[in-house]
Amino acid sequence: MFFPQLKNINAEISLAGDKSVSHRAVIFASMAKGTSEIENCSAGEDVKSTIECFKNLGVKIEKSNNNLIIHGVGRFGFKPPLKSLYAGNSGTTARLLAGLLATQKFNSTITGDSSLSIRPMKRLLPPLSLLGGNLKLSNSDTLPLEIYSSNKLHHGRYFSSTPSAQVKSAFLLSALNIDEISSYIETVPTRNHTEIMLDLNLQKIEPGVEIFVSSINYPVEGYFKIPGDISSAAFFIVLAILIPSSTIKISGVLLNPSRIAFIEILKEMGASIEVINKESLCNEISGDIIVRSSVLKNVRIKEEIISSIIDEIPILAVAGAFAEGEFLITGASELRVKESDRIESICKNFINAGMDVEIFQDGFRIKGRYKAIKEVNFQSFGDHRIAMAFAVYCLVNEKGGFVDDIDSSNISNPGFLQIISTFY
Repeated sequence: MFFPQLKNINAEISLAGDKSVSHRAVIFASMAKGTSEIENCSAGEDVKSTIECFKNLGVKIEKSNNNLIIHGVGRFGFKPPLKSLYAGNSGTTARLLAGLLATQKFNSTITGDSSLSIRPMKRLLPPLSLLGGNLKLSNSDTLPLEIYSSNKLHHGRYFSSTPSAQVKSAFLLSALNIDEISSYIETVPTRNHTEIMLDLNLQKIEPGVEIFVSSINYPVEGYFKIPGDISSAAFFIVLAILIPSSTIKISGVLLNPSRIAFIEILKEMGASIEVINKESLCNEISGDIIVRSSVLKNVRIKEEIISSIIDEIPILAVAGAFAEGEFLITGASELRVKESDRIESICKNFINAGMDVEIFQDGFRIKGRYKAIKEVNFQSFGDHRIAMAFAVYCLVNEKGGFVDDIDSSNISNPGFLQIISTFY
């Protein structure tokens, strides 16, 4: 699809529900005994995969006035699935579902699409096995994941040496089916939506934090209003910064501290970003973000915050491409096992645009510049975040440009193209 250059933007937009919070709202509402309602649930393909998996576990899920109505089945109320549970492209679906199913009293199998089926899953096994889970991956430690009925559940204390919010959440979901208290220790902070939404007890230790969980924390039915997706907002934030004489207001977006490190980086680079009207939704902080066009200068990005910006690195790299100085990312080897090898995907596109690029195993370096004058042609590599990041590049570029398979944006942000169309 061709994206012509945007001259300026003055708009107010709102976004569909945050993908991470939406996944968990669907999961917790399905687990609870009784009827729950979810407002502004993400309409992305990943969350649809989670919904379909729970339907196949015997949960009745329907729509009413654009809200989801979920009739939860209660503890140990899920039915054995009649077929494999298909997680599509969603790593969150596969990993969190694995945690929940590891302490159920029936067998199940989780599968995924061709991309998800080559992503690593081995990290799930040690924490879930500690609680009595009996799981088996393929010979290459990938999906399909076979999960067997567990009759010997027991509490445990797991120390995580590798930061992963999805593995952490899988452990916590598994431990909800055990009466005794279990705990998960992480030394590097990761996304904490599961802990927040379940209101779990935490204790700071040296180093890191210990999270406590048991059946006493099992979800109850309720009303979930999901704040707008902050990761989707990142693309519009960078777009407004880079287009001259522009202002965008993004209403009611998630402001979880573990998710807004990219905003702090952009502000350090010189971006004009203001947050107003804060409130609490789903125990999470939300608010309005006002962004104004700014001149950027690249800054050093510390390796210790990489896990907090891992999904925003593609669009941060685009911001860095139009900023003064050198954009450098290291310590981000996790990018190689996302929906695409994002280090290769980002760098191949920048090289195609004529930029100076140096590639490392755990990152890359580019020489920023304010303007690329030729029409550019980018590949999405079937990766929604790559597609949207380089659509933003095209919209800033003087001659515009093409991005193939832009429909991959539907994985996380099906409203992306519609919102872009309102800016012309």
